[in-house]
Amino acid sequence: MEIGNGVAAIVTGGASGLGLASARALAAAGAKVAIFDMNVEKGEAAAAEIGGLFCQVDIMSQEAVDAGFARARAAHGQERILVNCAGGGGTGKTVSRDRQTGEIRQLDMRQFKFSLQLNLVGTFRCICAAAAGMMTLDPLEDDERGAIVNTASVAAQDGQVGQVAYAAAKAGLVGMTLPIARDLMNEGIRINTIMPGIMRTPLMLAVPDPVLDSLARSVPFPKRLGHPEEFASLVLEMIRNGYFNGQAVRLDGAIRMPPK
Repeated sequence: MEIGNGVAAIVTGGASGLGLASARALAAAGAKVAIFDMNVEKGEAAAAEIGGLFCQVDIMSQEAVDAGFARARAAHGQERILVNCAGGGGTGKTVSRDRQTGEIRQLDMRQFKFSLQLNLVGTFRCICAAAAGMMTLDPLEDDERGAIVNTASVAAQDGQVGQVAYAAAKAGLVGMTLPIARDLMNEGIRINTIMPGIMRTPLMLAVPDPVLDSLARSVPFPKRLGHPEEFASLVLEMIRNGYFNGQAVRLDGAIRMPPK
């Protein structure tokens, strides 16, 4: 799909990190970009930078998502591109033992459900909204109507100690990619998922330098953290390349995460 000529795009989690890099890349390629994010200050600044639109959207709320899509479409028209970068999550072991008291604790189900609702259900909510809108569009070359890119994580395959909730949610994104591609195949809508490794996001860069150096050395090659711009480059390729469909691709310097 050609990205230029003012094609409309929506990037969730677009105010920072991988989402911001994707929004910048899409705008530079000629797309009209709407940024969905919870952070108003960063979102408005990012939208001003790229000449786009900011919509305060909590992807865990159906009402907020519906309102965000309506606002973006009113400003830019029906989107042909959706990039899902919104997500996150904490840590916690399935069960754990207190080293001092010996008390055994189970992972709080609220924490587990929150991770699934944010990373998996929230992303699926946006996919459904975008795909329904894309189906109303006239087809382009190869009868294509739109393209969707999701953000999972290498944790989907290499979940570490304490990542059970996050890994389950990201594995869900990987697992639903092919079925969604098949659901949408007769509508001309493609979907792919990226599994980034250790990337230079603001959250990661808040880690002390010695820890960052150790993480960089653990990457087989190149021995550094990934740049958000490298993630954005793959996003653009997945959108532009019409034969890219139903795939979940690692972007990780060949790293395989250890247990902890």
